[in-house]
Amino acid sequence: MIIGTICTRKGSKGVPNKNMRDMLGWPLIYYTMWCAQKYPFDDLVLYTDDPEIKRYCAPGLWAQTIPSKLTTDTSSKWNVFRYIAEQNDLKPDDILVDLDVGCPLREAQDIGACVEKLGRGNKYDLVATAYESDRNPHFNMVETGGTNYAYVIGQRYRTGKPIVRRQDAPIVYSLSPAVFAIRVSALSEYVHWSESRMGIAVIPRERAWDIDTPLDWDIVEFLMKGKP
Repeated sequence: MIIGTICTRKGSKGVPNKNMRDMLGWPLIYYTMWCAQKYPFDDLVLYTDDPEIKRYCAPGLWAQTIPSKLTTDTSSKWNVFRYIAEQNDLKPDDILVDLDVGCPLREAQDIGACVEKLGRGNKYDLVATAYESDRNPHFNMVETGGTNYAYVIGQRYRTGKPIVRRQDAPIVYSLSPAVFAIRVSALSEYVHWSESRMGIAVIPRERAWDIDTPLDWDIVEFLMKGKP
């Protein structure tokens, strides 16, 4: 069974009322709902603590309430996934696919890429969308480590010559919450998704954008205007 989930809570600190805020004439959450409906999930569920969002649930989705203890500022979404798996009596080999509302530019093919990669045997516990990072910790990012000096990240632990060209640095990827496809067995096996055997599905940067700040909102709105 492959269950699609859209998990969202009331309010947002970075962008106030982000989920229901107007994006080119529609509430932001609608873009994720529409995308989800283009993929053949066995079931598709909206989980929220916001009655307003439940009222605007698109046809084809059924809305459920997330317990308040799972919607605090310090709550882990991993625990929300565990709750969903328990509520839906999901089996260890079932797949839970979470679509973050803050990534309205994802496409159904991105969902398919994650599910397909996760479904190839038992190599991965989780497959997430990612894009090649524009900042590379091996070349142009530094840390202080509590000292008075800044070091290129990992420099103190790396052997060999320093990396002097961006092209010579190992390729690194930034994760995007556009799609997280999770094998249900991983939810009980790991305390957090970062401990799992993870695979990535690389998607274009413009489809991976995650709205966390007003600047992110402006960029996504600009990209949205350019879509055919």
